Amino acid sequence: MTDFGTSPDDVQFRFRDDGVADHGTVTVDACCDQTNATAVRIEPSDDARVLLPFLDRLALVEVHFPTFGDGRGYSAARILREAGYEGELRAVGDVLIDQLSHMRRCGFDSFAPDKSLDEEDAKRAFAQWDNVYQSAADARKTIAELRHE
Repeated sequence: MTDFGTSPDDVQFRFRDDGVADHGTVTVDACCDQTNATAVRIEPSDDARVLLPFLDRLALVEVHFPTFGDGRGYSAARILREAGYEGELRAVGDVLIDQLSHMRRCGFDSFAPDKSLDEEDAKRAFAQWDNVYQSAADARKTIAELRHE
């Protein structure tokens, strides 16, 4: 049996005010063939651009990180956010403390790590960088933009 997602009960960190979306119940390929799919799970080998025509109906996109060293999910998040996706973008799998701030900058707004993370360590990780040099999906102003205000 294939595990198609993470239960909303497994979401450890969430930066949204709306209700927690159900887990990603379909694959990218299946999502394109179904008109009622509202939650999808992206695997590292999937091309997030395939979902672009369907973004308006998706409440949740789970991006699976099978290992912490596989960074393809960061690109998927940026592609979706830059295309205007406003639904929940959940990082699931082998998510580590030192990745949280970077994942957040790429547009992830909920996190369901395989292993529960220390809450205080995570809080520090999310707040680690006061200033940033590059623009990203989180829309924080860069140091250059702040200098010219």
